[in-house]
Amino acid sequence: MIKEVLVVEGKMDVVAINKAVEADCIITGGFSLKKYMIDHIRQAYEKRGIIIMTDPDSAGERIRAYLSKQFPEAKHAFVPKKDATANGDIGIEQASPDAIRTALEKVRTLGWNPITVFTGADLIAARLSGSTCASERRAKIGEILGIGYANAKTFLTRLNHYGVTEAEFEKALDLLDAQDASEGEKTE
Repeated sequence: MIKEVLVVEGKMDVVAINKAVEADCIITGGFSLKKYMIDHIRQAYEKRGIIIMTDPDSAGERIRAYLSKQFPEAKHAFVPKKDATANGDIGIEQASPDAIRTALEKVRTLGWNPITVFTGADLIAARLSGSTCASERRAKIGEILGIGYANAKTFLTRLNHYGVTEAEFEKALDLLDAQDASEGEKTE
C-alpha cells in the first residue's frame, strides 16, 4: 500500500493503477478543478501526502503545473509517453502495471528553492538541445531519471527543480549512450 494518495485525471487511470499497486486515488476529472476537489486534495496532502501522476500530454502537464503551485511539497511520478500510449490514446489508463510501478519507484519532489546545477550549455553538450536527436534523447533520459519528457526549457527546469544530481545525470547519460550504441549495432 502506498502511503501517499495518488492524484490522477480519470476513473480509468484508477483502474490501471489498481492493477499495478494498492493505492488510494483522487480523480481530478480534468483541468476544471472545482473548489471542493482542491479541498479534497488539500486534506490528503496535509494528512498523507500526495503523488501527482497526470497523463504525459499537454493537458496533464497543465494540471501538474497548477497542482504543483497549490501543493508545493507534493511528489511527482512520470509515466513516459511511450509507455502510456495505446490505440492512439495517451494516458495513465494506457500504461502497463510495470510502467506504473516503475514511475512510482522514481518519484521526485519539486524543490521550490532550486540550485542551478544544470544550464542550457549542459543540455547542448549532452545533445539534449540543439541537435536533431535532442527530443528523442530528452524522452529517454527523462525516463531514466524519472522526470518525464519535456521541451528543452522545461527539461532544464526539471533537472534543477527535482533534485537531479550531476552524478545521476552523468550516469543516465552513460546509460543512454550505451543503449544508443547497442541499438546502432543492431541496425548495422
